[in-house]
Amino acid sequence: MAKKQEAEKELAAKNAELQGADTKVVKDTEKIESEADSTLIDQIKSTTWSTPEGDFDWDADEKAFGNYSEAERSKLEEQYAGTFNQINQGEIIEGVVVSINNKDVVLNVGFKSDGLVAKTEFRDLPDLKVGDTVDVFVESQEDANGQLVLSRKRAKTQKSWEAINEALENDAIIDGFVKSRTKGGLIVDIKGVEAFLPGSQIDIKPIRDYDIYVGKTMEFKVVKINHEFKNVVVSHKVLIEDDLENQKSEIVAKLEKGQVLEGTVKNITDFGVFIDLGGVDGLLHITDISWGRIEHPKEVLALDQTINVVVLDFDDEKKRIALGLKQLSAHPWESLDTTLAVGSKVKGKIVTVADYGAFLEIIPGVEGLIHVSEMSWSQNLRSPQEFLKVGDEIEAQILTLDRDERKMSLGIKQLTPDPWQNITERYPVGSKQTAVVKNMTNFGVFVELEDGIDGLIHISDLSWSKKINHPNEFTKVGETLDVVVLELDEENRKLSLGHKQLEENPWDTFETIFTEGSIHEGTVIKVGDKGDIVALQYGVEGFCPSKHSVKEDGSALKVDDTAEFKIIEFNKENKRLVISHSRIWEEAKEEARKEESNSRKKDAKSASNAVKKVKDSVEKSTLGDLDVLAQLKEQMEGGDKK
Repeated sequence: MAKKQEAEKELAAKNAELQGADTKVVKDTEKIESEADSTLIDQIKSTTWSTPEGDFDWDADEKAFGNYSEAERSKLEEQYAGTFNQINQGEIIEGVVVSINNKDVVLNVGFKSDGLVAKTEFRDLPDLKVGDTVDVFVESQEDANGQLVLSRKRAKTQKSWEAINEALENDAIIDGFVKSRTKGGLIVDIKGVEAFLPGSQIDIKPIRDYDIYVGKTMEFKVVKINHEFKNVVVSHKVLIEDDLENQKSEIVAKLEKGQVLEGTVKNITDFGVFIDLGGVDGLLHITDISWGRIEHPKEVLALDQTINVVVLDFDDEKKRIALGLKQLSAHPWESLDTTLAVGSKVKGKIVTVADYGAFLEIIPGVEGLIHVSEMSWSQNLRSPQEFLKVGDEIEAQILTLDRDERKMSLGIKQLTPDPWQNITERYPVGSKQTAVVKNMTNFGVFVELEDGIDGLIHISDLSWSKKINHPNEFTKVGETLDVVVLELDEENRKLSLGHKQLEENPWDTFETIFTEGSIHEGTVIKVGDKGDIVALQYGVEGFCPSKHSVKEDGSALKVDDTAEFKIIEFNKENKRLVISHSRIWEEAKEEARKEESNSRKKDAKSASNAVKKVKDSVEKSTLGDLDVLAQLKEQMEGGDKK
């Protein structure tokens, strides 16, 4: 190990010696080179140089080249600059075709080198030949090979964009070629730039077949340009509208109310039909198409159909024209049977059903309203859809008829006998009846005794014992209930019924069972914020306030817990029982406390008597002991003397 360390030290010393030698050699070399350079420079300066004409002028560059004067030099510079053009990157210049090969077209643009353009960029010029002049875009003055880079495609695009922007600014017309169809419109080529022609901007009338325009050259106006995304939107419709605007003014100026015109159905919507009157459109509203009720204009009219219409109204400024079709024929009310009167029976078809009633069409254009209250003798109004539906053919009776106002009201319940006749004989007060539950509200149950005879069972007349918050807790729609007639108002057609009256009032009996202070077992059936509902015997429910539902261990009663409860309030009139669970153990504790207190008092009194006896006993025994001690002392003293 020691030999190894010595060898390493020796090797390190030799390395240091060699590094020092190298450094010295480098310094010596640099010194020699510096001395040689100095000697060479001195030799050059001392050498005399000569030219055929004499000494060389080292300052010739500063004195201007050659022996030219300033005027001659300027002239030569001007001639030299005129030998080629100054070209900047990004500009459009003209070039002359020098040669054409399989790949490229060589152009002379007056620069120090010719430019090359791919032959594919001249596909639109199949007759291109040497000597032709074309516009090109300077992409770069010099590429990696020192070649001028030009593009005819970019030159065309740039010029096209300039033309498109100029057309938008000046509201000018521009030509375009429809290339293809796309979603929602057409693609138009405008001098190499693709533009979008929306379907709504092709013509003033809706276009159903876009393909007929593909391959056509048309005139357009530029309506929008998005420079960021290079998007262009054009319109052909605005050109047609401009032409029609003058025609509209002439047509509207000649219009008169009541004038009959011929038109063509241009468009059909839910609310009406647009009619082309020969350069201007008019609206034929759905209500003015037919005297009869129709659901959609297409039931009567079709696209491209030619019809006669009458001018109802028009607006000169807004160029709006309201048209009518039904006005060309007599109103159906004028042809209504003159023998019809109030009380007459008519037949017809239901054309509309609304929330408030249904419309019966007697003849096309003549309708009568059947109000929901006239559909049934029942006072419990129901939905008209329960009685009638569109398309039903029924008979009705005329209730009111106004030929001047063209209004008629009808009824169908009048075709059946009034069930309220002799109602007191069939449903006397106190009689027991059977009814069907038809509807429920918060305050009671509506039942039907027979068709047209309805009655109300108030929520308070459902049960003697149960507290009912909503009638759906007691019954449901469609169930049959036995009832008792409580009140009968024949004039106002009202029946008041009861269900609990079928039984005797159990609260008369409960009054003797659930006396205040009595204790009964019950089960918690509902826990609320203010207290619990507890089921007691005989189906009676009691209310236990929250502070009275606390158990002896401090916890509260829960649903389904069974415990004993004390009656703290009984109200027969309101059928109310207030009970308490905590009162039982609280009173038991109080009783135990009183008993313990009495016991303590009794024990204290006994102890006091015992102490008194002991004291009396102690006092007596002490006095006796004194006598005995005295005698003993005398005896002891006598013995000492002896």
